[in-house]
Amino acid sequence: MKVIGTVGLPGSGKGEAASVARETGVPVVTMGDVIRSECRERGLEPAEHHGEIATALREEEGPAAIAERSLPLIEVELESSEVVLVDGLRSEHELDRFRERFGEEFVLVSVEAPFDLRAERLSDRGRDDSDVDREALRKREERELGFGMDEVMDRADVVVDNTDSLERFRGRIRTLLEEDEDEEGSDTGEADGDEAGVETEAEGRT
Repeated sequence: MKVIGTVGLPGSGKGEAASVARETGVPVVTMGDVIRSECRERGLEPAEHHGEIATALREEEGPAAIAERSLPLIEVELESSEVVLVDGLRSEHELDRFRERFGEEFVLVSVEAPFDLRAERLSDRGRDDSDVDREALRKREERELGFGMDEVMDRADVVVDNTDSLERFRGRIRTLLEEDEDEEGSDTGEADGDEAGVETEAEGRT
């Protein structure tokens, strides 16, 4: 069994990593879906109230609320799959809850890219206002960092630098997903043998 969590700022490539997982048959539990579902339960539009409801859930149910609501979804997927990807950790409380539940079987992957590159990607996507407005994007990032995302990224077991081509990034993610359980956290490299862009906790961070 292996549960792979991903963390990263908007536009870093978490969604693409989730797409690779689905393509390879690995089930994906998206933590943001928990929030979007709660928005709908409250009669609110997720695109407009996502951040508000994320904050409300944490205030009402505790700082690990999104992780707690995600756990049953992960456990259902583990009944039929040896690997599950959990998309979108944002706080140390969530990370601690997953590590408490899954122990060494939980591997955290931080997907990283500089602001300008991420802003360009999001502008091309144009899914909502914060995708095309850089000031809105900065405010969105400030909100997510306020949850403690930077601390979570610092505690990642594996760092994937997503500044290269899409093909190379997808190769790195495929390798992570296919890695044997007893090699969790080792230097993963890429499907084509190029190991650039992937760091492990043991290699340190600067």
